[in-house]
Amino acid sequence: MKYQRQRAMFSRPIKGRVRPPSTNELKNPNSERYAFQLRIVVAALFVLALFGVLFARFIWLQALQHDKYQTLAEANRISLVPIQPSRGIIKDRNGIVLAHNYSAYTLEITPSKLPDNLEASIQRLNQIIEITPKDRRRFKKLMEETKDFESLPIKTRLTDEEVARFAANSYQFPGIEVKARLFRQYPMGEIASHLIGYIGRINDQDLTDLEDAGQLANYRGTDHIGKLGIEQSYEEQLHGTTGFEEVEIDSGGRAVRTLRRTQPAPGENLILSVDIKLQQIAEKAFGDNTGALVAIDPKTGGVLSFVSKPGYDPNLFVDGIDPQNWKDLNESPDKPLNNRALRGTYPPGSTFKPFMALGALEGHFRAAGYAFPDPGFFWFGGHQFRDDKVGGHGMVDMYKSIVVSCDSYYYSLANTMGIDNISRFMGLFDFGSQTGIDIDGEVTGVLPSPEWKKKRFKNPAQQKWFAGETISIGIGQGYNAYTPLQMAHATATLANNGVMFKPHLVQFIENTTNGTKTAIEPKPTKTLPFKQENLDVIHRAMVGVVKEGTGARAFAGAQYEAAGKTGTAQVFSLKGGKYSESGTKKRLRDHAWFIAYAPANDPKIALAVLVENGGFGAAAAAPIARQVLDYYLLGKEPKAPAISASDVESVTDD
Repeated sequence: MKYQRQRAMFSRPIKGRVRPPSTNELKNPNSERYAFQLRIVVAALFVLALFGVLFARFIWLQALQHDKYQTLAEANRISLVPIQPSRGIIKDRNGIVLAHNYSAYTLEITPSKLPDNLEASIQRLNQIIEITPKDRRRFKKLMEETKDFESLPIKTRLTDEEVARFAANSYQFPGIEVKARLFRQYPMGEIASHLIGYIGRINDQDLTDLEDAGQLANYRGTDHIGKLGIEQSYEEQLHGTTGFEEVEIDSGGRAVRTLRRTQPAPGENLILSVDIKLQQIAEKAFGDNTGALVAIDPKTGGVLSFVSKPGYDPNLFVDGIDPQNWKDLNESPDKPLNNRALRGTYPPGSTFKPFMALGALEGHFRAAGYAFPDPGFFWFGGHQFRDDKVGGHGMVDMYKSIVVSCDSYYYSLANTMGIDNISRFMGLFDFGSQTGIDIDGEVTGVLPSPEWKKKRFKNPAQQKWFAGETISIGIGQGYNAYTPLQMAHATATLANNGVMFKPHLVQFIENTTNGTKTAIEPKPTKTLPFKQENLDVIHRAMVGVVKEGTGARAFAGAQYEAAGKTGTAQVFSLKGGKYSESGTKKRLRDHAWFIAYAPANDPKIALAVLVENGGFGAAAAAPIARQVLDYYLLGKEPKAPAISASDVESVTDD
């Protein structure tokens, strides 16, 4: 009863409260149906709009942009792989190879693809293949010069065993791979290094230069480029044309098949005018001395020998020179990287006198038969300009002035001619100008003149030309400074009676495909209008030098008639003191010169020899010239270097 009363109580309606209507009482079937249909229509229109967008995009991609995306798809499927051309070979005039290529394996690292630290990767690699400290130093230097995403060699010229060992463990070394490459080799080593030059890895500056020249595409896949000498100057001919392979690749980037191959065009071969055997004779003749020698065929301008001592081994640079070797070459007091024949400038000393004498004859400043008593000095402006021979040479005419190398004669002659006439005449022989030889880096030297001095000095007090300065110019001293190449070029022009040819090292360019040769045709650059009778005076005097004058000892017993002139050039001013060979430090001693051509009546070779700090030209430079001429004209090979200490000390004249 109790529970029934409670239920009845809760079931009674509460006063003041209205029961809400039921849901069924508010629903309108028609309204609900309309709302539902509207939502269906909106959703259908939205879906249709989306399909319309997709269809429009489909039309855009498949119809309007079909060609574009087909090209892109094809590019993703096909990869262009560059094929490096074989670099041209360099040979001497007799076909002896001076630079060639060989194939070998190299172990290369792409730093940007390494999964861990570079040093850690090299340490792990060292457990498979030995990586020497020299390899590490060279690699570090390459890293400093090259972008880190490029492939750089850590070790070159791998043996077959090393290749097999790495191949078995290559999966452990992502970013490191073995590549087959062509390597450049210089079989002669240091011989002719300054004229051949070398190749080295392409750096940022090279890339900029190639881009400026529009050649960048032709160097895809190429790591090396000519840096110096013939390798640099004839880079365009030696490099060749890069080929390509069209390779189909899968989605993983792996090659599936080769679709098409465009063969590379190999570089052209160069045949030089240089006789490498003559070059070896010339370099050996210097012994341990530093200096330069240039020998030229006066009838063509072809360079027969081009020596700069000491040289360097160009093979060191091919893979990237290691820091220790680079330091040794740069810090050597002998400066082996300095191309003395091309870039070294020196006062010509008495080798200047034959040109001065010819200028006097051509300008009517002095007759060949004019003679005066030489007291052993020349007074000018209260200053005494002394001759090497105390007491003088007696009566001296033009012939004797060249044969005995009389300074007083040329002090007087320079004063008579004046600096303007001297400078103008010497300029005809290209003194103070580039000869135009076919390798880069040639310097102009210094042909002094009042105009040159004004440009040379900023201080107005130093710009004025003083008459006393002209006196020293007459004996090849003062501001005079020329390269051995310029001296050889002028000597060859003199030997050829004023007909001048531009010196050149390359004689033929050989097409490697069909073997045809294109000759570098020798053409006279100019013919100097000298009178033959004046030239004959100079020729006779220069023959007299090697027969009875300062060069007679070096050419005693020669089986041909040569013409020459010795020269000695001061390294520092004596300031009135007496020069002593034995009392002077080696690097302060005079430079030794000798110019010559032979045979005298029909010259086939003209040369200039410079021995740095060699002392007297007759003792140091003339014997080198004798060995070179003996080999070239007679085929006679010397058994020892041309210079000895006793030779240098025993001669006391030019």
